[in-house]
Amino acid sequence: MRQLNKVITAQPTQDGDGVSIHRLAGRKLNDVLNPFLMIDEINSDDAADYIGGFPEHPHRGFETITYMKAGRMRHRDHMGNEGVIGAGDVQWMTAGAGVLHSEMPEQEQGLMHGFQIWLNLPAAEKMKPAAYQEIASASVGEQLLPKGGEVRVIAGDVRIDDVVQQGQIVNASTQPVFLDIKLLAGESVKLDFDSSQLAHVYVYKGNTDSLMTRELGVYAEGDSLVLTTGPSGVELLVLSGQKINEPIVQYGPFVMNTAAQIDQAIKDFQSPHFLENLKRA
Repeated sequence: MRQLNKVITAQPTQDGDGVSIHRLAGRKLNDVLNPFLMIDEINSDDAADYIGGFPEHPHRGFETITYMKAGRMRHRDHMGNEGVIGAGDVQWMTAGAGVLHSEMPEQEQGLMHGFQIWLNLPAAEKMKPAAYQEIASASVGEQLLPKGGEVRVIAGDVRIDDVVQQGQIVNASTQPVFLDIKLLAGESVKLDFDSSQLAHVYVYKGNTDSLMTRELGVYAEGDSLVLTTGPSGVELLVLSGQKINEPIVQYGPFVMNTAAQIDQAIKDFQSPHFLENLKRA
């Protein structure tokens, strides 16, 4: 069984145009989260916390995963992709060599709840062409549990209580696993996936027998991850992936392997031909 090695509490902060979030990120967490770089949660029914959104900005060197639980977000990018994702939908974007995009709320009131997760790319893939994939909620595989809970499988191959499920995202070099799980009071689930990868469990509602709301549990390598709820039930994300054992140098929206590569990214972005070069990439 996988053992719980570390518990980290998400910290409140702001990003974009004054968007209130809870974040797990930073240089000290790079090795702990590896291959993930950041986990952000937006969860508010006060429009002032999210209405500013994330106006156009660049990325290079990693992937962004946006997963909505409630509310609607509009995405636009330099590749001509545009769409609105709502409850249960996923946007999986590979920034690669570079992306210019915006993510803006498609609502002026009501609950906005979602996550953005940054997934690192190995050096050999950091400058590959940008790509975009949108996964509708109806396409996400779900497994109902005997006591009424459910597991949504967004990415990876996983065995859930001895039933094998496969997500929409497979064969990526980091072999990501991304699950959204709801357990009712007193319920438990056993998950099996790549035993050589760490497991990250982020509780966004309720609690398990080991983790409280907005805590991330880092579980050791092992064959099975067993999660059990507390008396109020729990809703949580499970993330896992193949570690990237390479240097990480980050400057805001750019994540590369050397300071020289960061300098080049800044120069590229400042170039008047940056957008033209991205469109040709």
